[in-house]
Amino acid sequence: MAGIALGVAALIIVLSVMNGFQKEVRDRMLSVLPHVEIFTWGPAALQNWEQLSAIASRNPAVQAGAPYVAAQAMLARDRALRGVQVNGVDPQAERAVSQVGDQMIAGSLDALQPGSYGIVIGQALAQSLGLNQGDPVLMMAPQGSVSPAGFSPRMRQFTVVGVFSSGHYEYDSSLAFVNVDDAARLFRDSATAGVRLRIADMLRAPQVVQELAAALPPGLQVSDWSQNNRTWFAAVQTEKRMMFIILALIVAVAAFNLLSSLVMAVNDKQSDIAILRTLGASPGAVARIFVVQGALIGVIGTLAGVGLGMLVAYNVDVIVPFIERTLQIEFLPSQIYFISNLPSDPRASDITTIAVTSLVLSLAATLYPSWRASRLQPAEVLRHD
Repeated sequence: MAGIALGVAALIIVLSVMNGFQKEVRDRMLSVLPHVEIFTWGPAALQNWEQLSAIASRNPAVQAGAPYVAAQAMLARDRALRGVQVNGVDPQAERAVSQVGDQMIAGSLDALQPGSYGIVIGQALAQSLGLNQGDPVLMMAPQGSVSPAGFSPRMRQFTVVGVFSSGHYEYDSSLAFVNVDDAARLFRDSATAGVRLRIADMLRAPQVVQELAAALPPGLQVSDWSQNNRTWFAAVQTEKRMMFIILALIVAVAAFNLLSSLVMAVNDKQSDIAILRTLGASPGAVARIFVVQGALIGVIGTLAGVGLGMLVAYNVDVIVPFIERTLQIEFLPSQIYFISNLPSDPRASDITTIAVTSLVLSLAATLYPSWRASRLQPAEVLRHD
């Protein structure tokens, strides 16, 4: 019973923490990335972005829209060179679809005015290039011009007007924002352009994409955040499944212990079983005795494990700091990890799956001992007693 309880509790706690990490990383990603994108190739799509936003806003799930231009570029500072994803945005409209304006640690997103060629970069990127607010940086576009002297890339000097920190290293080290008009002039036909949308429920993004694709004019493409980050979420789901299988072995071991204990009980109670049979008990009645015994152990152990697991999972933010203070250790050092607190997100679906799995394994463990008890022959047993 204790083994089943510990196995169930371990499963609930670990999966809840994994869900918490996934939710934390997802929220930090979506503080920078849009929920849905409507795009096509070339900045010409910006000419009617208000019309596209109006069409998309007819969907009740859409809350706001903003224009954007996206392209790959290189940033050069002295001898340092970094590849970046450049997003051309409208500073005012961008605040409605992302939280970049609230994540500024230096400067302001509003400084991205047309024609000023200002740039807002992530904190990690600024550190790697040695840039501060007000410093110039050279941006090189992938397209250029061909002359008798050879190929020369299109270049433009930008001025750092702000630095943001999303708490997600991948974006803080490889993402830059410029004004949408400046991006359209620099990249011309080498970029994608369109409208970034924010929806009420980010989890409904795939369904909203299907609805928008049917309502928008042909030639436009629609994608959501789960498609753009498919590899990362697929890896997280695979890891979660493997962790469930590995930890479920704890419950399986407990169920095997339950099976072995019932087998030993059958061996010890052979005389009692034989006497019950001689008094008129049917083989089915004898089998039900051991099924009920094993089922009670499984049910009580599962309920105890669910209670213990939920107690810990819902109070991780209290329990972990208490352990850290008591033992003078730090599980997630803030100098190494962007997430310094252990997150937890218990989900009813996971808890239900774990409880059902435990009950099924426990009931399965009772089948062989109960069958063996029902097959005992009273005459053979009593002859040897």
